[in-house]
Amino acid sequence: MTNEKSLHRGRRAKIIATLGPASRDPETIAALYEAGADVFRLNFSHGTHADHAASVAAIRALEKTTGGPITILMDLQGPKLRVGTFQGGKVVIQTGASFRLDLNAELGSAARVCLPHPEIFAALKPGASLLVDDGHLRLRVKSCGKDFAETEVIIGGTISDRKGVNVPDVTLPIPALTEKDKADLQFGLSQGVDWVGLSFVQRPEDVAEVRAAVAGRAGIVAKLEKPAALDHLDAIVDLADAVMVARGDLGVEMPMEQVPVLQKRIVRACRKRGKPVIVATQMLESMIKSPMPTRAEASDVATAVYDGVDAVMLSAETAAGLFPVRAVTTMHRIACEVESDEHYLDLMRVGHGETEHSSPAAISAAAGQIAHTLQAAAIVTFTSSGSTTLRAAQERPDVPILCITPSLHAGRRLGLVWGVHALVGDFIHSVDDIGDVAVKAALQIGIGKKGQALVITAGMPFGKVGSTNMVRVVWIGGETQAA
Repeated sequence: MTNEKSLHRGRRAKIIATLGPASRDPETIAALYEAGADVFRLNFSHGTHADHAASVAAIRALEKTTGGPITILMDLQGPKLRVGTFQGGKVVIQTGASFRLDLNAELGSAARVCLPHPEIFAALKPGASLLVDDGHLRLRVKSCGKDFAETEVIIGGTISDRKGVNVPDVTLPIPALTEKDKADLQFGLSQGVDWVGLSFVQRPEDVAEVRAAVAGRAGIVAKLEKPAALDHLDAIVDLADAVMVARGDLGVEMPMEQVPVLQKRIVRACRKRGKPVIVATQMLESMIKSPMPTRAEASDVATAVYDGVDAVMLSAETAAGLFPVRAVTTMHRIACEVESDEHYLDLMRVGHGETEHSSPAAISAAAGQIAHTLQAAAIVTFTSSGSTTLRAAQERPDVPILCITPSLHAGRRLGLVWGVHALVGDFIHSVDDIGDVAVKAALQIGIGKKGQALVITAGMPFGKVGSTNMVRVVWIGGETQAA
C-alpha cells in the first residue's frame, strides 16, 4: 500500500462538482479535488463528446497521482420539450388571453405557436397546466386534441424562441432515453463513467429501461424532478442505485413551498432503503458571481448535511461560475462545521428507520454499535461488490468507514457514499490477513493511532455478493478479536 492521506478528508457528506467551461481544464480539476470535490459531474446537456472525453482523461490522470479512486457521474440530458419560434424572435402574451399550441411549423405570434411534441397533445386533458420558461408563464388547457391545445393564459409575459415547456399534471408517453441520450450513454460507458444520472424519471419502468441499457457497467442515479415520479417513489428508490433530489425542475412543476417537504420525504425514503441520496440545484447559487454565498444558501447546505444525505452538489457554481474552487471550499467548510456539531449525529439519526431483518443488516448494525462502545477509530469493510460498505454506511456510524476492495469499479462508485473512504488493491489472500491489512490501511490514510480499535466487517467466503456475515475487532498495535 502507498500513502493515501488525501483520501481522508475528515468529512462524511460528499461533494459533487459539475465540470464546464470554468473548470474542465486539468489544473482546475486538480484544484477542485484538493478543495474537497469527491465526485465530478459531466453534464451532457452541455459540451461535446470531445469536451467530456478530455475531462475524463484529466480525472483519471489525477487519480493516478492521488493514489485513490475518483468518482465520475455522467448526467443525461433527457427529453427537452420546447416551443417553436416566433416572428421577431419573441412576443408578449397577456394574462387572460387565449393562446393556441399546435403542430403547425409556421412562425408563432401572440395568438399561437408550434409545440413540436405530439406526445404532449396525446396526454393533455382540459384543466392541465403548461409551464413555459421555467414557470415564468403559465397556461391552462381549455380544450385539446391530437394536434392542438387551446389554452388560457394564467400568467402572461414575454415568450421567446425555443423556451422550455413543463407539463406537471400528466405522465407523458415518452421514452426514458432520447436518441441523444442513447448516444451519450454509450459514449459515457465507453469512457468508464461510474454513475449515470437519468433525467426526468416519471415511472419505475424508466429506471428499468436504463438499467437494461447500462448492463451493470455503472450505477444508476434516478433524478426526481417530475411530480409523477413521487407517485411511485418507493418503487423508483428500490430500482435505482442512488437518487438525486433535482430541485430545479421539481421547483418549477411543484408549488415552491412543497419542495423542502418533498426533499425530506425523498431523503427519508432513500435512507430507509440504504440508497445513496444527493441534494442538488442552487445550493450556493450566488457564488456563480459572488465570492461568498448568502446566509440562506449556507443554511440550505447545512440542512442537507444534518439530514444525512450522501452528497450535496454544485452545478453552475463550478461549471460556469467565477469562483469554482472557492465554491467547493465553501461547501466543504459548511459540511465540516455541521459535522463537528455535538448534536449532528443525533439529529441525523432521527431519519434512520428500523434495521432490516437480515443477517448482513444485523452485522452492520452491530459493527456500528461496537464502534460506538469502543470509541473505535473506524469501521473497516472488506468487499468486492460494495454491498458490505453500503450497509455500513446505511447505519450512519460515529466513525469513518474505510472500504478495502480489490475492485476499482466498486471503489470508484463508493466515492458517492456517505462516510466512505475506499482503498483499492488485492491485499487479502486469506482470512488471517484482514487484521494486519486493516491496521496498515487505517494508519496510512491517517485514521487511528496506537491503542485504538478498528471494527472489521466482511463476507465469508470473500467475493460472494451480499454475504456480510462477520465482524471482528482489531486493536492498532494489538490483537485481533472475533465478535
